Amino acid sequence: MKVPMAAVLLALVCGTARAENTYPLNNDPQVREAFQHFYNLDYDGAMQRFQAVQREHPQDPMASGYVLMDTIFRELYRQDLLDTTYYAHEHFLSSGHKSDISEATRKQIDQLTDNAIAQADVRIKANGQDKDAYFARGYVRGMHAAWMTLADHSFTGAARQGLAARNDSEQVLKLDPNYADAKMAVGIQQFAVASLPRFVRMLVGIAGIGGNKEGGLKLLREAAANGTATKVESQTALSLFLRHDQRYSEAYAVAQGLAKQYPHDFLFRLEEANLMKDSGHGPEAINIYKAVLADAAKPGYFIDPRLQLAYFGLGETQRGQNDVLGAAESYLKASQQPNCSDWMRKRAQLNAGMMLDKLHRRDEAVKQYQLAAAAGGDQTQADAARKLIKSPYTGT
Repeated sequence: MKVPMAAVLLALVCGTARAENTYPLNNDPQVREAFQHFYNLDYDGAMQRFQAVQREHPQDPMASGYVLMDTIFRELYRQDLLDTTYYAHEHFLSSGHKSDISEATRKQIDQLTDNAIAQADVRIKANGQDKDAYFARGYVRGMHAAWMTLADHSFTGAARQGLAARNDSEQVLKLDPNYADAKMAVGIQQFAVASLPRFVRMLVGIAGIGGNKEGGLKLLREAAANGTATKVESQTALSLFLRHDQRYSEAYAVAQGLAKQYPHDFLFRLEEANLMKDSGHGPEAINIYKAVLADAAKPGYFIDPRLQLAYFGLGETQRGQNDVLGAAESYLKASQQPNCSDWMRKRAQLNAGMMLDKLHRRDEAVKQYQLAAAAGGDQTQADAARKLIKSPYTGT
């Protein structure tokens, strides 16, 4: 196998020691290099490398899992669905939002999932003690569960797939208690299940499944500290769950660490601002949002930054600080970004209209409401926009 020189140099920089208690392919220099691109949101650069690994290991379920992961997160990013503000509360599950995802992409993700699971099944059938095969299958199932949750809000299917991922990961830990990567899926499931009311567990078919928030957080911390393939993902999940429980200082410490490690990852930088906003430190959050936007103006600093996410968060913070004019301008800038999803654009237009109403610029406000209520595409803002066309917004 010919290894690119860049991958060799990366291995030297990151440390040449092979990580123990992890899937062997995670130690491949090409895989490590690909993950560095992935964590800087260079999804295309990561995909080229992951696909090269897959070509060299065509029957390896983990190689297929890498490609699946990149495919899923590239599409979620394109859909403006990787801003964790949207997931900090459970209401996103019932928002009615429908993603504009092509059937070709959906089919590709389903096929990648099925193929990787089938490859792992072959190995498990041949050797029921193959901890790596169990991990790969759990990893793929966990990725697919995230896809169903974030892209389609298919919580029932996602819960069952997530449970299957947890079962696989628990089997890994029975075979090797030090297999840190496997702790992520178990930790996520333990926290998520513990956060669900009993009747919801019954509705999604996971009644009787145990959950423990602190136990889940502990496992995520262990995966974050000692994992290889799930190290960064575990930190991201940990930050989100701490934020969900309003443990903002702990969540911010995790997010700040990720942003320092990957300063060119637009989402990690954005998360610092989001957490500062949620914790009630509006002026500090505004400074961070503006710093992110200033860095985004530097050629090549970020890869494909979704500026609408930063402008929308800035607008929300300015609104909370009673800077109505600033909020209106930020929401309008969010709506005007060329790569903005229809869903995010209409959210920004609705909120811009509200702020314009408060500024007594009624004609401009109505124009924004009309755009938010336009036929076609996302319709989650349409009812609220139509009401505001009839009666001006008077709230906060």
